[in-house]
Amino acid sequence: MTRRLADAQESTPLGTRRAQVLATLRDAGRPLGVQEVADATGLHPNTARFHLDGLVAGGQARRELEARTTPGRRRVVYAAAAAEGARSYGLLAEMLTGLVASMDGAGAPAIQAGRAWGRHLVERGLPSQPVSGEEGLARVGRLLGEIGFQPEVRTDDDGATVDLHHCPFLEVATQHTDVVCAIHLGLMQGALAELRAPWDAVSLEPFVAPSLCVARLAAPPAD
Repeated sequence: MTRRLADAQESTPLGTRRAQVLATLRDAGRPLGVQEVADATGLHPNTARFHLDGLVAGGQARRELEARTTPGRRRVVYAAAAAEGARSYGLLAEMLTGLVASMDGAGAPAIQAGRAWGRHLVERGLPSQPVSGEEGLARVGRLLGEIGFQPEVRTDDDGATVDLHHCPFLEVATQHTDVVCAIHLGLMQGALAELRAPWDAVSLEPFVAPSLCVARLAAPPAD
């Protein structure tokens, strides 16, 4: 069995002409103007400019003004972007999570880390604007959705339930469930605390189904 240590990289295949334009930029070793690219590729200047701008939009090239040592209008030139190597953030996450899991009482600092990030990431309003229970649930739901949890928020007589239909950290969570899920629970707790919403995230039950974790929220007890 072959292990994948580097993260999978997504790329959009380039068409023949755009790939030719990119190869021309890379082979030149210096920034080129539109006419130079057109001459080298045999394309019409307008077509060359179209593909150059497409490469810039896709991150494969950069657009800049030509450096000049004499007076005059500077040309717009294009250069190939530096090629990126593989990334292994998944492996790093596995290493760091494993380190935390090996510590005594790892759950408490994991929850604290999640709370700090929840406070940092949640969509905050003005200090003078109180957040209702409904709005608090909506903002936490949006935060979880942006992270990739595919949340479904439901309320009932006992409080609220957040069904998480996707785990964006699945590979690490299956190996170190206690640590990763503690971070997720803390994330919700921190977000709700920052909003001063009338809810407490009290539990997170992992993998009640292959693609489902369930968080329970309750109204805080009256003082």
